Amino acid sequence: MCTFPALLRPVWLIAGAAAPLVGYATPIAPTAPAASTEPVKVRLIAFNDFHGNLESTGLTLPWPDPAQRDKAIRLAAGGAAHLAGTIQALRAGAAHSIVISSGDAIGGTPLISALFLHESTVDVMNRIGVGIAIPGNHEFDAGKDELLRVMGGGCRINSADALTLSCPLGDTGANRHQGARFPHFVANVTTSDGKTLFPPSIVKTVAGVRIGFIGAVTKITPTIVVPSGVAGLRFGDEADAINTEAARLKAQGIQALVAVIHEGGDTGTPGLPLEWNDAGCPRPRGAIFDIANKLSPDIDVIFSAHTHQGYRCVVDGRPIMQATALGRGVSVADLVIDPKSGDVDRARTTHRNLPVFNERSDAKLRESIIVAEPEPFASALRSAKADTAVAERVAAYAQAAAPRAQRPVGRIGGAFERTAKSDASAGRLIADAQWLATRAAARGGAQFALMNPGGVRSDLRCAGNAAPPCTVTYGDVFTMQPFGNNLMVMTLSGAQVKQLLEDQQRPGRSGPLLLIPSSTLTYRWVAKAEYGQRVHGLRLAGAPLNPMADYRFAVNSFLAEGGDGFVLLREGRNRLGGELDIDALTALLKTSPAPDAVPRITWVE
Repeated sequence: MCTFPALLRPVWLIAGAAAPLVGYATPIAPTAPAASTEPVKVRLIAFNDFHGNLESTGLTLPWPDPAQRDKAIRLAAGGAAHLAGTIQALRAGAAHSIVISSGDAIGGTPLISALFLHESTVDVMNRIGVGIAIPGNHEFDAGKDELLRVMGGGCRINSADALTLSCPLGDTGANRHQGARFPHFVANVTTSDGKTLFPPSIVKTVAGVRIGFIGAVTKITPTIVVPSGVAGLRFGDEADAINTEAARLKAQGIQALVAVIHEGGDTGTPGLPLEWNDAGCPRPRGAIFDIANKLSPDIDVIFSAHTHQGYRCVVDGRPIMQATALGRGVSVADLVIDPKSGDVDRARTTHRNLPVFNERSDAKLRESIIVAEPEPFASALRSAKADTAVAERVAAYAQAAAPRAQRPVGRIGGAFERTAKSDASAGRLIADAQWLATRAAARGGAQFALMNPGGVRSDLRCAGNAAPPCTVTYGDVFTMQPFGNNLMVMTLSGAQVKQLLEDQQRPGRSGPLLLIPSSTLTYRWVAKAEYGQRVHGLRLAGAPLNPMADYRFAVNSFLAEGGDGFVLLREGRNRLGGELDIDALTALLKTSPAPDAVPRITWVE
């Protein structure tokens, strides 16, 4: 306690006068109120794999049919304005809340994001109220430097022939690209000097308690983005990096720890409808569960991503959550924290995956879902309304994109699908377009083309369920192929081509990642055979491939650098670059192609 010598004591203290309002600090502190013993409640709201889906058009969730639970119906869901409204309703029901993006907010997006270098998505995420974020693998699609620019702010110079447009609403004031107003964090991405690219963690103080958020992105990122874009970066083991940072935070007295990991898995029975709130976690599988088993027991909650699946598992007393993708759902965890110890009371913490209803959601189905939800989540869903300010901002970007998006580029004779057991018709269309664009001698003399299935981002269909043939627009095509890869023609021997195809299921991979061939290349895939013995009957234009002969073929620049783990393509000789993949596709669409119903890969069990 502070005391004064008698001659120096303030007059008010000697005479018993009222204490002055200013000028002196009270020398004898009043009795401090007892520290609150009430638990601190913090609501965490996470969404993942948004992929720039600012508009709600065409977005649905496969939902169990209330009348037949083993059947799925399509629930219209998503859109940035509705995601913002759902988040606002959830925040209104909590004294303290934090909004988390779990990666892949950008990359692999519709035209409204990709056309504007994803500045539109970052702008809208600011308006949604994102508080913290981790990068996913798609944040690195355009390389480290562009990631730092789009998150840091500032306009790029727009060249006359560029596919994209920076700062489309203006380059001054509020319309200039401001960058992200929320920090990024990731513990397992380091630069050549050993420092992390972003901070490994973020610590938030809420009502006197500290919560540590530790981030990680899938360690296989260098194999699924253009390798040159992440040159000099190291993507370490996710669990090791998180555990190291968790120990550092705990040494600082931070007891409440949340892992945000851009890696995922799946649960349930394939082919059956989504059951994303089954805490029993039936049939868990995938990398996130392996990571979780290695994580420190000090981690209280795990938000995951990457696989676009919905699950809410409780493993060893802590939730592992993912809310599908594309802004169609959110994962909510209501933490209860002891104010004295700072520990999360896991027994009292509640969590739930919730859909993001939109203006097209069936009213009867919506109400049946809300009624089945526990409180306080049911009330939040019932009160959620689209955020009009976000809707207006999205509309401004849509208007800026419209002249290019709505430009007709060709016609199709039927629906091109991107899902199939072997090769799908959408992938066949793209592979054929790339072969046709490079088969001339002056353009490389390609004899076939191979397309990675992950680069086919959507089906190509007639708008509004119109009957084919129908017109398709640049926006349709850009949504299908948004990456802007150049074509690359190279040479490998017949033996190398066969090895490349055998590498579609390398040892340790549970299933194949089948490259989609153009019509000139066919073979049989024997699924149960051993590695190195699965490709049979490999033929080019009907003739067997000669292991000793050289062959010219086309791939996109992502694959040419060894993307998706096809490192053998780095050995390709006599390389010749070509046009953009989207230009090759639009050229083929001018011929009004119809879907090819015959697979080029014959699947043999």
